[in-house]
Amino acid sequence: MKSARSRRLVRVAAPLAALAALGAVALVTATSANAATLFSDTFEDGNADGWSKSGGTWAVGTDGSRVYTQSNSGSELARVFAGQTSWTDYAAQARVKPLAFGAATRYVGVAARSGSSSSFDRLVLTDANRVELQAVRSGTVTVIGSAALTVSTGTWYTLRIEAQGSALRGYVNGTLVASGSGSQASQGRIVLQTFHASASFDDVLVETLGTTTPTSAALTTTRPATTTVGPTSAAPTTSRAPVTSAAPTSSTPANTLIVATNGNDANAGTLSAPLATLGRAVTLATAGTTIALRAGTYQFSANVQIYKDGTSANPYTITSYNGEKVILDGENLPYTPAATGGSIPNADRGLLHIEADYWRVRNVEIVHAPYAIFCRDCNNNIFDRLTTRDNYESGLQIQGAASNNQVLNLDSYGNRDPRKNGESADGLAIKEGSGTGNVVRGARLWNNSDDGFDAWLFTSPILIESSAAWGNGFNRWSLPNYVGDGNGFKMGGGDPDPPANHTIRNSFAFDNAVGGFIDNGNPGTVTVAFNTAFRNGDGGFKFGSSTSVLTNNLALTNGAGVTLGSSSASGNSWNIKSSWSTADVASTDTSVITGARNSDGSIRPSSFLRPVAYPNLGAQI
Repeated sequence: MKSARSRRLVRVAAPLAALAALGAVALVTATSANAATLFSDTFEDGNADGWSKSGGTWAVGTDGSRVYTQSNSGSELARVFAGQTSWTDYAAQARVKPLAFGAATRYVGVAARSGSSSSFDRLVLTDANRVELQAVRSGTVTVIGSAALTVSTGTWYTLRIEAQGSALRGYVNGTLVASGSGSQASQGRIVLQTFHASASFDDVLVETLGTTTPTSAALTTTRPATTTVGPTSAAPTTSRAPVTSAAPTSSTPANTLIVATNGNDANAGTLSAPLATLGRAVTLATAGTTIALRAGTYQFSANVQIYKDGTSANPYTITSYNGEKVILDGENLPYTPAATGGSIPNADRGLLHIEADYWRVRNVEIVHAPYAIFCRDCNNNIFDRLTTRDNYESGLQIQGAASNNQVLNLDSYGNRDPRKNGESADGLAIKEGSGTGNVVRGARLWNNSDDGFDAWLFTSPILIESSAAWGNGFNRWSLPNYVGDGNGFKMGGGDPDPPANHTIRNSFAFDNAVGGFIDNGNPGTVTVAFNTAFRNGDGGFKFGSSTSVLTNNLALTNGAGVTLGSSSASGNSWNIKSSWSTADVASTDTSVITGARNSDGSIRPSSFLRPVAYPNLGAQI
C-alpha cells in the first residue's frame, strides 16, 4: 500500500567517527543477491482478493491464522491463480496442508509460470508419499525429479518452486528435494492446486531470483504449524520450523556502496575507496543499491532521514559487510534523552528515520538513540537480524500507514524512556496506525522499560510468531515515578480501544513484571495459539476484553490465573488439567533461548518449557 505522503529528498547525518575496518565481502540473501517480493498473501485480511478460481470449493477460513482452503476432495482439478502473466523467472512459495485425499491419483501443490491452463512448472505432494517436481507442457507431465516423503494429512509443509530459464528447483521445508531442467515454460502466474484432494494454503510468497542458489536451511517465511484440539485431548505432533535469515555469501551485489570508519565521503564508495558516512551513502544511493558498512563503531551527531522509495524489483539495502560487527551509536544525537515530560520531533525520532518503501536493513546494531529505527508511513520494508539496545525510546517502532513490513530475528533489549518515566519504551512497537501484511518472526524482546511488544492503536492484523519476550517492565535504571507496564506481548489497546484481529503463535512470554500475553482492552478477535506464559507477575493470558480464540497454549506458575471474558479457549493447559507445575515440563533452563543465536540468525532450539506428556502444547523453539 502506497501512502499519500509527499516525497522529499533524503537528508543525511553528520560524519561518522573513524575506527578500524575488517572483512572481505558483502552480505547478501541466500536466495538472491537482490531478491524482491512480487506478491504475497497471508489471508489475514479475511479475503482472497487478487485470486481467480477454476474448480473446487475455495474459501478463506481459520486454522490458527487465516488460511485459503479448497474443501472439496472430490474435485478432479481445483485451482486458484494470482499474479501477472508477464512474470518469467521467479520463486513461488506457500505453506500447504493436505486435508484429505479422494479417489485415483491425488496430489496438492504449487505451480509457477502458468501461461495457460495446461502449461506450467509444478511442485506437488502426492498421496503415494512422494514429492515431485514437474514440468507440464500442453497437458503432458514430465517428472523432473522426485523424492520419498511421508505426506500426512493435517500437517503443514512449506513448498517452494524456483523456475529460472529451463532450470527448476523444488524445496520442502527449506530442503532441496529435486532439481533439473526441461523445455522452458512460458511466462505466467502462480497457481495453488489440488487434484482429487482437499487442502489449506497460507503464507504465499513470490519473489524474483538472482544468481545465488538457496541453502538447505529453513526459509524465512516458514511458519509454525498449528492444530486445534479438544479440551481433554493430547495435542497431535506437528512441526515447528525455525525462523532463519539469509547467511552471508562470498559475492557482492554489483550496485554496492562501501562505507568504512577510515573512509572519505569524497571517495567513490568502492572497497578500495570507501565512503566515511552512512548519510553520504544514502544520498548517493539509487534504487537497487546495497550500502555495506565495514566493521566498527559509527558515532552520529545528526540522524539519517530517509524519504526516497525503492521498488519491489530494486529495493535499497543497508547491511554490514560480510557479517562484520557494525555498531551505529546515537549517544550524541539530540533528545538522548529528551527532558522528562518532553517530546521528540518527528524527524528526530530514530537514528534511522524512515518514511519510505522497499528498504532492507540487515545485520547492524543500533544503540543509544531516541528510537533506534522509527519507520512512519512505510511499506514493504524488511528489518533482518538487527540488535537495537539501550536506546532512549523503543528499539524499533513502525507507525502510521504501514503495510507489508517484516521484522525478522530482532534482538531488542534495555530500551527505556526517561522522558515518560518508562511508560513508552518497548522492544518492538507496531502502533498508532494501520496497514495489512505486517509480520514479526523470530524476535527476542527483553528487559525493556515498558513492554516487549506493543500494538497500541494499530487497527490492522499483525502476525507474530516464534518469538520471545521476558524481563520487561522492571525499573533497571532507577527512573523516578516509574510507570512501565511490564507485559510480554501487548496485543492492542487504545483510548478508546479499537478492535484489531492480531495473531500470535508459537511464542514465549516469561518473567515479565505483569502480564504475559494480553489484549489490553482490544475488543477484537486475537488468535492466540501454541504460546507459553511462564512466571509472569500477573496473568499469563489476559483476554477478558476481546472475543479472542485461545488454543494449545500453556500457562505455568504465573502470578494470577487466565482471564477470558468472552474469549473462547480449547486444548489449552487449563482445559486439559487444573494443576500444572515445573515438573510437567522438560526444562526451565532459559540459557539457550536467551543465549547466542544460530549463525543463520534463528533462535537455537531447546527443550525449554516443553510439556513432557503433551508434545504439541505451548511454544517450541
